[in-house]
Amino acid sequence: MDQILLFAVLGLGQGALIAGIALGVVVTYRGSGIINLSTGAVAMASAYIFWALTSGFFGFTLPTVAALIGALVAALAIGVLIEVAVFRPLRTVSPLAKLAASLGILLTLQATVLLVFGTQPQQAPSVLPGETVTVLGITTPADRFLLTALIITIALALGALYRWSRFGLATRAASENEQAALLAGLSPNGISLANTLLAAVVAGLLGVLAAPIVQVDSITLPLQVVPALAAALFAGFTSLWIACTAGILIGVLQSIVYYLSTQSWFPTDNGNAMPGLQQLLVFVLMVVALYVRGAGLPRRGEAVEQRLPAVPLPERLLRPALLSAVVAAVALVVLPFDFRQALTNSMIGMVIVLSYVVITGYVGQISVMQLAISGTAGFALSHLAVQLRIPFPFDALGATVLATLLGVAAGISALRVRGVSLAVVTLAAALAMEQALFGNTSFGGTAGVSVPPPRLLGVNLGPGADFRGLDGNEPSPMFGFLVLAVTVCLGLYVAHLRRTGLGRRMLAVRSNERAAAAAGVDVRAVKIAAFAISSFIASVAGTLYGYNFGSVSAARFTALAALGLIGFAYIGGITMVSGAVIAGLMSTEALLPHALDTWFGIKGTWALLFGGVSLIVTLIANPDGIAGANHRRRTAKRAARAAAQGSAPDGPHAAGQHHAPAALDTTEVAS
Repeated sequence: MDQILLFAVLGLGQGALIAGIALGVVVTYRGSGIINLSTGAVAMASAYIFWALTSGFFGFTLPTVAALIGALVAALAIGVLIEVAVFRPLRTVSPLAKLAASLGILLTLQATVLLVFGTQPQQAPSVLPGETVTVLGITTPADRFLLTALIITIALALGALYRWSRFGLATRAASENEQAALLAGLSPNGISLANTLLAAVVAGLLGVLAAPIVQVDSITLPLQVVPALAAALFAGFTSLWIACTAGILIGVLQSIVYYLSTQSWFPTDNGNAMPGLQQLLVFVLMVVALYVRGAGLPRRGEAVEQRLPAVPLPERLLRPALLSAVVAAVALVVLPFDFRQALTNSMIGMVIVLSYVVITGYVGQISVMQLAISGTAGFALSHLAVQLRIPFPFDALGATVLATLLGVAAGISALRVRGVSLAVVTLAAALAMEQALFGNTSFGGTAGVSVPPPRLLGVNLGPGADFRGLDGNEPSPMFGFLVLAVTVCLGLYVAHLRRTGLGRRMLAVRSNERAAAAAGVDVRAVKIAAFAISSFIASVAGTLYGYNFGSVSAARFTALAALGLIGFAYIGGITMVSGAVIAGLMSTEALLPHALDTWFGIKGTWALLFGGVSLIVTLIANPDGIAGANHRRRTAKRAARAAAQGSAPDGPHAAGQHHAPAALDTTEVAS
C-alpha cells in the first residue's frame, strides 16, 4: 500500500500537466467552439523555448524566472497567431473542419520544433523547488504537490472569472447565441482571442513546470492532449473544475497502472511489462465518459450556418480511370527504381485515403482508427502467411476480413458517437492500439514482423519479381501493377458508391441524422455499412503495405501518422476520389515528398511542415480541398460557356446541381 501511495503521489505531476492541457481545451472550446488538438503542442513549444533560454541554445542564457517569462510570452505569441491566422478565418466552417485546422497547427508546431531544436529529447531545468516532503510516512518530491496546488488554483481562478466577471458573462453569451451577442455589442472575435490566449498561457505554463517530470520531445507533450481530451469529455467541455479533477486523477491512475505492471504477478510480454496499458486506460475512461456524459457535445449558437464540404456527383468514371491506369503503368516501367517505389507508396496512400473519403467525406465522421485498422491487417497478414503458411491471396483475404471485423465492431460500439466526439474517441483508440497491440511482441513488436512476397500459380508478384523495369533494379513493376489494379478498382467502387442508393443515404445521414431517420433511412445500418466499407479499404492498404516492404512495423502506424494522413486527405479533397489521388501523391514517402527530397533536398521534417501549413491554407482558401476547387472551376467554366451560347447548361451537373427525385437528394444538396 505504501508503494501504491508513493506512485499515486508521483502521478500528481503528470496529472497536473494533463489537467492544465484539459483546462486549455475547455477554455478554447468555450471561446471559439474549437476542440484544439494542438493544445499539447503549445505546451511542447513553451517547454522547448524555456529549455533553449536556460541552456544557451540561442547564444545567451537567461535566469530561470526570466526564461519562464520568455516562454509564457512565446505561448502568448503562438496563441495570437493561432487565433488570428487560423481560428478567426474558420469561424463559420463545420466543426470537423475546425478540428482539422487544429490538427494542422499541431503538425506545424511539431515540424517547427524539430527543425529548430532537432530530434534529440531535452531535459529542462526545474522551476519548482527540488526538496522532498514526508506525507503519511512516504517521502516524495515536493514539486508534485506544488504543481497540483497550482493547477487547482488556476482552475478556481478561471471558474471565478467565468462565473462572476463581465468577461465570463460575455463568453457564455457568445457561446449560446453569437447573433444575439453581436446585437448586444459584444465581439465574438475578441472573446475568442481572449480565451485562446488564456488557454495558451495555461498550457505553456504547465508545459514548462512539468517539463522536468516528462521528457521534452516532439511526441510526448503533444500526445498529452489525448488524456486531456478524456478529462474534457468528463467535463462536457464546459466544467473547468471537473476537467481539472479528472485530469489529475487520470495522471494518478496512469502512475498506479505503471506500478502494478512492474509486479511479478502482472502479465508480461516476452519478459517485459505489458505495453500500452496507460493508453488503454485512457481509451476506457473516454468510453466511460461518453456513457456518463452522453455522446454529444454542447451545441453552440453560431451566427452563420456551418456546412461540410460538397460531395459532387462523378460525371465520368471509366475514361479517366483507364487513362490514369495507363500513365501509371508506363511510369512503373520507365521510372528509376526510387521513383518507382515512391509511386507504389503513393498508390497505397491513395487506397487508405479512400477509406477516409467513405467514412468522413460521405458520412461526415472523422475516424482516426483507419490507419490502426490498416496496421492490424498488416500484422495479421504476417501471422497468416508466416505462421499458418496460408498462401496468397487467401492470406491477404483473411487479414482483410479480420481487420474489417475489428472496424465494424468499433463502428457498432460508437453508433451513439458522431462527428468530433468520434474523432476524440478514435484518436484514443488509435493510440491504445499502437502501444498495446502493435507494441506487443506476440502480435507485432517494435522490431516488426516479416511478410513473404505474394505468389500466384508460381509467379512472383512481389517487389523482388524477375521483371525489373528499364533500369533493372528493385522494386519490380510487377508489384506496382498489382497495387495499381487494386487502387483503380477501389477508386471506381468508391466513386460509384456516390451514385448508389446507399451513397445517397450516407449523404442524408451526413447532412442531418434526424431528418434522414424521418425520411425512412436506417441511420444505424448506414453507419455500420460505412464503417465496414471504410475498414475494408483500410485493411487492403495494410496488406499492400506488408507486401511492399516485406515486413510490418509499428512505427508506420502511429496515431500522429494517422493525424497527418487525415490532414493530407483534407488538402486533396476528402469528399472526392480525385482528392484521394492528390493526397496519396503527397503522403509520407510518396512521389511528391520523394521528388522534393531528391531534387531540392527538402526532407521529411520540411514535408511535415509543408503538410501542416498546406492543411491550414487549404481549409481557409479552399474548404473543399484541391479536387473540390478544381471541380468548381470546371463547373463554372461549363456554365459560362453554356451561357455564352445562349442556352442552359447541359446535364444535371453543369451548374453544380443534382437531380432530387427523392427527399434524400435534397439533404445532399444542402450539405
